[in-house]
Amino acid sequence: MSLFGSTSAFGTGGTGMFGSATTDNHNPMKDIEVTSPPDDSISCLAFSPPTLPGNFLIAGSWANDDGSKVFTASCDKTAKMWDLNSNQAIQIAQHDAPVKTIHWIKAPNYSCVMTGSWDKTLKVHPMAAVATAERGLIVYQLENQPSEFRRIESPLKHQHRCVAIFKDKVNKPTGFALGSIEGRVAIHYINPPNPAKDNFTFKCHRSNGTNTSAPQDIYAVNGIAFHPVHGTLATVGSDGRFSFWDKDARTKLKTSEQLDQPISACCFNHNGNIFAYASSYDWSKGHEFYNPQKKNYIFLRNAAEELKPRNKK
Repeated sequence: MSLFGSTSAFGTGGTGMFGSATTDNHNPMKDIEVTSPPDDSISCLAFSPPTLPGNFLIAGSWANDDGSKVFTASCDKTAKMWDLNSNQAIQIAQHDAPVKTIHWIKAPNYSCVMTGSWDKTLKVHPMAAVATAERGLIVYQLENQPSEFRRIESPLKHQHRCVAIFKDKVNKPTGFALGSIEGRVAIHYINPPNPAKDNFTFKCHRSNGTNTSAPQDIYAVNGIAFHPVHGTLATVGSDGRFSFWDKDARTKLKTSEQLDQPISACCFNHNGNIFAYASSYDWSKGHEFYNPQKKNYIFLRNAAEELKPRNKK
């Protein structure tokens, strides 16, 4: 039995470790459906580090390089570390408001946990980009010791929803992609040769009409993930679609069929062979549109070929 079923590594039938492919309105792309997803809305996904034999997916953040610990951030204003060997969880951070994001930082001379909260603080318990509620941007340098590197005026006019760092061909962080509630993504380099030319924004996760002739339906960008090999990127949105993009060619590679609820999170495994995305309510329309009877889903897709950059002419 293979990881994804009996037909092939990403086959369309059979039962594997993660589940099986189904074809109804909640899975129009016929991707592999993960069994036993979380009961609550899924806000983040993360694959295990490459040191583990195999691919393991968690709705949270892996805590260290050996994959033996998991970090969790929650609305009870705390962050915890879950030791998978002992099955024990201990509190490691406290904020004055819900904790939105948590990351394990491994540098040559130190390691730490970094948490970001709705209390407008970033706590270190190296380059990282932080997007703030007031649409500000703060870039942190993580070499040696974490320190503020630069403050940047946002290239987007509306509230930020997600941010992801991209690297150059020698694996050095060189910039970030920023998504907003207005269906738009900004590509921003930290030290571009020509800022006016190299930095740009593009529209995404919109439907119907145009800005000039008819109103558009505009949806939030819920997540951005860069392919670890090709450097292309995926975006997911409140419109229930994922899209793949080539930022260097400034072109769209693919857009999915529409799911029956928002796509709230996405990620790639360490070699980019697997694209994972979560389908669940993202609260973009408030509590009144929440349907507790609606099931959450996590899907896995073989997207390695679809993420290859366009050939340069």
